[in-house]
Amino acid sequence: MEQERNPLVNDLRRIMLCTLAGIIYSVNLRTFVNTGGLLPSGFSGMTLLIQSVFREFLNISLPYGPMYILFNLFPAVVAFKKIGRKFTIFSGITIAIVAVLTDFLPAYTITQDPLLISIFGGIINGCAISMCLQARATSGGTDFIAIYVSERYGIDAWNYVLAFNVCILLCNGFLFGWDKALYSMIFQYVSTQVLNITYKRYKKNTLFIVTDVPEALAMIIDEMTSHGATQMDVIGTYEEKKRSMLYTVIASEDLDAVVRQLRMADPKAFINVMKTDQLAGKFYMKPND
Repeated sequence: MEQERNPLVNDLRRIMLCTLAGIIYSVNLRTFVNTGGLLPSGFSGMTLLIQSVFREFLNISLPYGPMYILFNLFPAVVAFKKIGRKFTIFSGITIAIVAVLTDFLPAYTITQDPLLISIFGGIINGCAISMCLQARATSGGTDFIAIYVSERYGIDAWNYVLAFNVCILLCNGFLFGWDKALYSMIFQYVSTQVLNITYKRYKKNTLFIVTDVPEALAMIIDEMTSHGATQMDVIGTYEEKKRSMLYTVIASEDLDAVVRQLRMADPKAFINVMKTDQLAGKFYMKPND
């Protein structure tokens, strides 16, 4: 019975995270982003840029929501086919909330300082996107593309998305002045770094574990991560005692839970954790649904 409830509870948790992320993202757009005249990343920034162009040069006010949804249609279709159905549906919740609230929430000014707006707006923006990613969803646009590239090629694509966004900012700077464009770069850089810190799906860690019960620890690693481990016979030079060492690579998002279970199974185990920047060969990743 518990197993039957778990998928429903998990889906409800994902819906709550996506809903909250959409609300936070929208509020951030109507406070920090609106006050500073900044451009966030991806299709959100592209939508705001087009709004500014039509308002400034054609004296036409375009609604944010319909354009934002229109830009996300094609990436959503690709995500639905290539990444996962639930992933796309939950992402659609966030996209819909942002599209609706951004047009209807009143604008509010917290501070006029452009540097504070760029830094704290970027932090909030990164946290909102990270909440979507923790729910195995996204806020849409280039996030769809980044996740698809990461899933397909096993690389962290967020810094490449940042480079793409710089091109949009160059257009904004050329049309409306470089001050806001440069502050927008700070905003997007801060947001990207928050993502790099909080979202660990595509980051990996190498574990070297010296233990007297290698079979039990290898079983824990396999059950928790679906990864195997390589066992080696070693000799501790201090006690000149034969022991075993396990070598394995796991996703960073599993690290804390795995180390905790390993320590419970063998309190005397010596565990060395190393960051893994590059990896060649087959590496299992939990698929998006």
